[in-house]
Amino acid sequence: MNIIRDLIGKSPFGPIVEHTKKVHECLEVVRPLLRALIAEDYERIHELQNKVSRLEYEADQIRHELCNTLTRRYFLPVDRSELDSFLNAQEKMADHAEDIGVILTLRKTTLHPSLHQPFIDFINQVYQVSGTLLTAAVEFKSLAEVSFGGAESRMVLNRLAKLGEEEWKADKMARKLSRQIYALEDQIKTLDIIFYEKILLKLSDIANEAENAGDYLSTMIAKG
Repeated sequence: MNIIRDLIGKSPFGPIVEHTKKVHECLEVVRPLLRALIAEDYERIHELQNKVSRLEYEADQIRHELCNTLTRRYFLPVDRSELDSFLNAQEKMADHAEDIGVILTLRKTTLHPSLHQPFIDFINQVYQVSGTLLTAAVEFKSLAEVSFGGAESRMVLNRLAKLGEEEWKADKMARKLSRQIYALEDQIKTLDIIFYEKILLKLSDIANEAENAGDYLSTMIAKG
Protein backbone atom coordinates (compact mmCIF):
# COMPACT_ATOMS: atom_id res chain seq x y z
CA MET A 1 0.00 0.00 0.00
CA ASN A 2 1.52 3.34 -1.04
CA ILE A 3 -0.14 5.10 1.88
CA ILE A 4 1.81 2.99 4.35
CA ARG A 5 5.14 3.68 2.64
CA ASP A 6 4.35 7.41 2.60
CA LEU A 7 3.34 7.53 6.25
CA ILE A 8 6.19 5.36 7.47
CA GLY A 9 8.62 7.79 5.85
CA LYS A 10 7.27 10.58 8.03
CA SER A 11 6.45 8.84 11.30
CA PRO A 12 6.16 5.25 12.55
CA PHE A 13 2.94 6.26 14.33
CA GLY A 14 1.17 7.70 11.29
CA PRO A 15 0.07 4.25 10.07
CA ILE A 16 -1.27 3.42 13.52
CA VAL A 17 -3.73 6.28 13.23
CA GLU A 18 -4.43 5.28 9.62
CA HIS A 19 -5.40 1.81 10.83
CA THR A 20 -7.65 3.30 13.51
CA LYS A 21 -9.36 5.50 10.91
CA LYS A 22 -9.89 2.55 8.56
CA VAL A 23 -11.44 0.52 11.36
CA HIS A 24 -13.72 3.47 12.13
CA GLU A 25 -14.76 3.50 8.45
CA CYS A 26 -15.88 -0.11 8.89
CA LEU A 27 -17.98 0.85 11.90
CA GLU A 28 -19.56 3.76 10.04
CA VAL A 29 -21.25 1.25 7.72
CA VAL A 30 -23.19 -0.29 10.61
CA ARG A 31 -25.67 2.58 10.97
CA PRO A 32 -26.77 2.50 7.29
CA LEU A 33 -26.98 -1.29 7.56
CA LEU A 34 -29.51 -0.87 10.38
CA ARG A 35 -31.41 1.73 8.38
CA ALA A 36 -31.58 -0.70 5.45
CA LEU A 37 -32.86 -3.42 7.78
CA ILE A 38 -35.56 -1.13 9.16
CA ALA A 39 -36.55 -0.21 5.59
CA GLU A 40 -36.43 -3.90 4.60
CA ASP A 41 -34.13 -2.90 1.75
CA TYR A 42 -32.31 -6.22 1.38
CA GLU A 43 -30.55 -5.24 -1.82
CA ARG A 44 -29.02 -2.28 -0.02
CA ILE A 45 -27.95 -4.58 2.80
CA HIS A 46 -25.99 -6.71 0.35
CA GLU A 47 -24.33 -3.62 -1.12
CA LEU A 48 -23.31 -2.38 2.32
CA GLN A 49 -22.08 -5.83 3.32
CA ASN A 50 -19.75 -5.81 0.33
CA LYS A 51 -18.55 -2.34 1.33
CA VAL A 52 -17.76 -3.24 4.94
CA SER A 53 -16.04 -6.43 3.79
CA ARG A 54 -13.76 -4.41 1.51
CA LEU A 55 -12.98 -1.92 4.28
CA GLU A 56 -12.18 -4.72 6.71
CA TYR A 57 -9.78 -6.22 4.18
CA GLU A 58 -8.07 -2.84 3.76
CA ALA A 59 -7.73 -2.48 7.54
CA ASP A 60 -6.22 -5.95 7.71
CA GLN A 61 -3.70 -5.10 5.00
CA ILE A 62 -2.68 -1.91 6.80
CA ARG A 63 -2.14 -3.83 10.03
CA HIS A 64 -0.02 -6.54 8.42
CA GLU A 65 2.19 -4.14 6.52
CA LEU A 66 2.43 -1.83 9.49
CA CYS A 67 3.59 -4.59 11.84
CA ASN A 68 6.14 -5.90 9.33
CA THR A 69 7.57 -2.46 8.59
CA LEU A 70 7.77 -1.28 12.18
CA THR A 71 9.50 -4.49 13.24
CA ARG A 72 12.16 -4.06 10.55
CA ARG A 73 12.80 -0.34 10.71
CA TYR A 74 12.02 1.23 14.04
CA PHE A 75 13.00 1.17 17.70
CA LEU A 76 9.69 2.11 19.28
CA PRO A 77 9.18 4.00 22.54
CA VAL A 78 6.42 1.52 23.42
CA ASP A 79 6.25 -2.21 23.97
CA ARG A 80 5.74 -3.97 20.63
CA SER A 81 3.56 -6.70 22.15
CA GLU A 82 1.21 -4.09 23.62
CA LEU A 83 1.14 -2.21 20.33
CA ASP A 84 0.29 -5.43 18.52
CA SER A 85 -2.45 -6.17 21.06
CA PHE A 86 -3.85 -2.69 20.47
CA LEU A 87 -3.93 -3.27 16.70
CA ASN A 88 -5.47 -6.73 17.16
CA ALA A 89 -8.26 -5.30 19.32
CA GLN A 90 -9.00 -2.76 16.61
CA GLU A 91 -8.95 -5.49 13.98
CA LYS A 92 -11.55 -7.41 15.97
CA MET A 93 -13.75 -4.30 15.92
CA ALA A 94 -13.60 -4.31 12.12
CA ASP A 95 -14.28 -8.06 12.07
CA HIS A 96 -17.40 -7.62 14.19
CA ALA A 97 -18.67 -4.87 11.90
CA GLU A 98 -18.18 -7.17 8.92
CA ASP A 99 -19.95 -9.99 10.80
CA ILE A 100 -23.00 -7.77 11.30
CA GLY A 101 -23.18 -7.24 7.54
CA VAL A 102 -22.94 -10.99 6.93
CA ILE A 103 -25.62 -11.78 9.53
CA LEU A 104 -28.03 -9.34 7.91
CA THR A 105 -27.62 -11.09 4.53
CA LEU A 106 -28.43 -14.57 5.88
CA ARG A 107 -32.21 -14.15 5.86
CA LYS A 108 -34.81 -11.52 5.06
CA THR A 109 -35.73 -10.64 8.60
CA THR A 110 -37.82 -7.67 9.67
CA LEU A 111 -36.91 -5.70 12.77
CA HIS A 112 -39.85 -5.33 15.13
CA PRO A 113 -41.00 -1.67 15.22
CA SER A 114 -40.62 -1.47 19.00
CA LEU A 115 -36.89 -2.20 18.58
CA HIS A 116 -36.12 0.40 15.91
CA GLN A 117 -35.23 3.26 18.23
CA PRO A 118 -33.54 1.12 20.91
CA PHE A 119 -31.19 -0.34 18.30
CA ILE A 120 -30.51 3.11 16.85
CA ASP A 121 -29.74 4.46 20.33
CA PHE A 122 -27.47 1.52 21.07
CA ILE A 123 -25.53 1.92 17.83
CA ASN A 124 -25.09 5.62 18.59
CA GLN A 125 -23.61 4.70 21.98
CA VAL A 126 -21.24 2.19 20.37
CA TYR A 127 -20.15 4.97 18.00
CA GLN A 128 -19.51 7.17 21.02
CA VAL A 129 -17.10 4.55 22.36
CA SER A 130 -15.30 4.02 19.06
CA GLY A 131 -15.16 7.76 18.34
CA THR A 132 -13.48 8.39 21.68
CA LEU A 133 -10.91 5.72 20.82
CA LEU A 134 -10.21 7.36 17.45
CA THR A 135 -9.61 10.75 19.09
CA ALA A 136 -7.34 9.19 21.71
CA ALA A 137 -5.34 7.34 19.03
CA VAL A 138 -4.71 10.59 17.14
CA GLU A 139 -3.55 12.25 20.38
CA PHE A 140 -1.40 9.20 21.21
CA LYS A 141 0.45 9.67 17.92
CA SER A 142 1.43 13.19 18.93
CA LEU A 143 2.56 12.02 22.36
CA ALA A 144 4.62 9.14 20.97
CA GLU A 145 6.43 11.39 18.52
CA VAL A 146 7.50 13.85 21.22
CA SER A 147 7.48 12.33 24.69
CA PHE A 148 5.08 10.75 27.12
CA GLY A 149 4.26 12.67 30.26
CA GLY A 150 3.00 16.06 31.32
CA ALA A 151 -0.41 17.62 30.85
CA GLU A 152 -0.85 16.15 27.37
CA SER A 153 -0.50 12.59 28.66
CA ARG A 154 -2.92 13.26 31.49
CA MET A 155 -5.44 14.64 29.00
CA VAL A 156 -5.28 11.49 26.86
CA LEU A 157 -5.48 9.24 29.92
CA ASN A 158 -8.57 11.15 31.09
CA ARG A 159 -10.12 10.70 27.67
CA LEU A 160 -9.41 6.96 27.79
CA ALA A 161 -10.97 6.78 31.25
CA LYS A 162 -14.10 8.34 29.76
CA LEU A 163 -13.98 5.69 27.04
CA GLY A 164 -14.39 3.12 29.81
CA GLU A 165 -17.39 5.02 31.13
CA GLU A 166 -18.96 5.12 27.66
CA GLU A 167 -18.43 1.35 27.27
CA TRP A 168 -20.10 0.83 30.66
CA LYS A 169 -23.09 2.82 29.40
CA ALA A 170 -23.13 0.62 26.29
CA ASP A 171 -23.19 -2.49 28.49
CA LYS A 172 -26.19 -1.15 30.40
CA MET A 173 -28.01 -0.36 27.15
CA ALA A 174 -27.22 -3.82 25.79
CA ARG A 175 -28.76 -5.52 28.82
CA LYS A 176 -31.88 -3.37 28.55
CA LEU A 177 -32.19 -4.04 24.82
CA SER A 178 -31.76 -7.77 25.39
CA ARG A 179 -34.67 -7.71 27.85
CA GLN A 180 -36.78 -5.84 25.27
CA ILE A 181 -35.96 -8.47 22.66
CA TYR A 182 -36.99 -11.41 24.85
CA ALA A 183 -40.13 -9.62 25.95
CA LEU A 184 -41.33 -10.16 22.36
CA GLU A 185 -40.98 -13.96 22.44
CA ASP A 186 -44.77 -14.46 22.35
CA GLN A 187 -45.15 -12.09 19.39
CA ILE A 188 -42.34 -13.00 17.00
CA LYS A 189 -40.53 -16.08 15.74
CA THR A 190 -37.77 -17.66 17.78
CA LEU A 191 -35.42 -17.27 14.81
CA ASP A 192 -36.09 -13.54 14.82
CA ILE A 193 -35.08 -13.34 18.48
CA ILE A 194 -31.88 -15.25 17.72
CA PHE A 195 -31.24 -12.90 14.81
CA TYR A 196 -31.73 -9.78 16.95
CA GLU A 197 -29.54 -11.18 19.71
CA LYS A 198 -26.71 -11.94 17.29
CA ILE A 199 -26.69 -8.34 16.09
CA LEU A 200 -26.81 -7.08 19.67
CA LEU A 201 -23.88 -9.26 20.71
CA LYS A 202 -21.75 -8.15 17.77
CA LEU A 203 -22.42 -4.50 18.57
CA SER A 204 -21.51 -5.16 22.20
CA ASP A 205 -18.31 -6.87 21.07
CA ILE A 206 -17.32 -3.74 19.13
CA ALA A 207 -17.68 -1.60 22.25
CA ASN A 208 -15.80 -4.16 24.35
CA GLU A 209 -12.87 -4.32 21.93
CA ALA A 210 -12.76 -0.52 21.76
CA GLU A 211 -12.37 -0.47 25.53
CA ASN A 212 -9.64 -3.14 25.28
CA ALA A 213 -7.80 -1.06 22.68
CA GLY A 214 -8.11 1.94 24.96
CA ASP A 215 -6.65 -0.05 27.85
CA TYR A 216 -3.60 -0.93 25.75
CA LEU A 217 -3.16 2.74 24.85
CA SER A 218 -3.36 3.68 28.54
CA THR A 219 -0.72 1.08 29.41
CA MET A 220 1.64 2.29 26.70
CA ILE A 221 1.26 5.91 27.82
CA ALA A 222 1.76 5.00 31.50
CA LYS A 223 4.96 3.10 30.68
CA GLY A 224 6.24 5.70 28.22
